[in-house]
Amino acid sequence: MVTIIDYGIGNLRSLEKAFQAVGAEVLRTDRPDDLLQAERLVLPGVGAFGACMAELRRRGLIAPIHEAVCRGIPLLGVCAGLQLLFEESEEHGRHEGLGLLPGRVVRFPETTADGQRLKVPHMGWNTIAHHRPSPLLEGIPDGAYFYFVHSYHAVAENPDDVLAVTTYGDVTFPAIVGRDRVFGVQFHPEKSQQHGLRILKNFLDLSA
Repeated sequence: MVTIIDYGIGNLRSLEKAFQAVGAEVLRTDRPDDLLQAERLVLPGVGAFGACMAELRRRGLIAPIHEAVCRGIPLLGVCAGLQLLFEESEEHGRHEGLGLLPGRVVRFPETTADGQRLKVPHMGWNTIAHHRPSPLLEGIPDGAYFYFVHSYHAVAENPDDVLAVTTYGDVTFPAIVGRDRVFGVQFHPEKSQQHGLRILKNFLDLSA
């Protein structure tokens, strides 16, 4: 069973269908009690960091997420959900995140170091490079392609929290993060074909 935290941000149907395609039963919910009873939690995210945090706060979901993580329930943040795992974001001002991983979220620069214009958002297919081993990367080759859509990226304070990286322009950023039972992917696995489905299957295969 995978519990997707449905806090009214974004269309979750494609993510739900992707999990079902790899054999998961899926519950979409915004009930705090459901989070505490989950076997695995998925935190999606679309749009502005501050709006996501505000809606999580309004629905009383922040404390249950923290408690679930303390209980050892595996958690996967997807797209902006990865960014929410960190301490703060500079998107449209300063916004406090969940603080499950040390670090911050910053915007891509408009130009590269040599003055070339960098198109923002970073959108489309790009490769990942393995940074350290993880069960989440089982069966994923170094250099595999995934689908990205984002204008901001995480800057992890602890390099050991970074499982894989991607380079856009001259910025190398975390594509996959993980510490203990907390994981995040910056790309959209539900739009990333077989490699995306394999990531979801690997998360599903983690012992609850």
